[in-house]
Amino acid sequence: MQDKNRDVVHYKCSRFSTALPVGVWYTDSHFWLQEVESGVWRVGFTQYAIRLLGDMVEYEIGVKPGELVQVDQEIGSIEGFKAIAGLYCLVDGVFVESNPLLAKSVELVDLEPYERGWLYAVRGAPAAVMDVAGYVALLDRTIQGIIGSALKDQRANE
Repeated sequence: MQDKNRDVVHYKCSRFSTALPVGVWYTDSHFWLQEVESGVWRVGFTQYAIRLLGDMVEYEIGVKPGELVQVDQEIGSIEGFKAIAGLYCLVDGVFVESNPLLAKSVELVDLEPYERGWLYAVRGAPAAVMDVAGYVALLDRTIQGIIGSALKDQRANE
């Protein structure tokens, strides 16, 4: 986190650790949302999503400011060293903008995911979100599930 005054929850499970901002909302698809002005939401990847994708190399938004968007609509894509992912809208409403900083420095998604590395902004109402405690519980389930699967695979191969 770049903001020293922001409240965060420090999270660690297995070999993954992160600092999760308290004042944002999270989704089960590992995005965060923050209301930056009345009804306008910035959206970005959580550190967990970034770990899955790898270092960011390309970012593209396929909608223009002022266009109507809806939850689950594919609005762009992002490419990391490990994977290419579609970007899906998390807010029903009007697309405001993509992050102009990412056109020159897509690595901000990796370096400052909760600050300057946000992906896009939409005016409207977000879909299903959870607070930081709910997201911590989701991370626990997700990571423990991965560990459990790996142990099962290891035992099956012995």
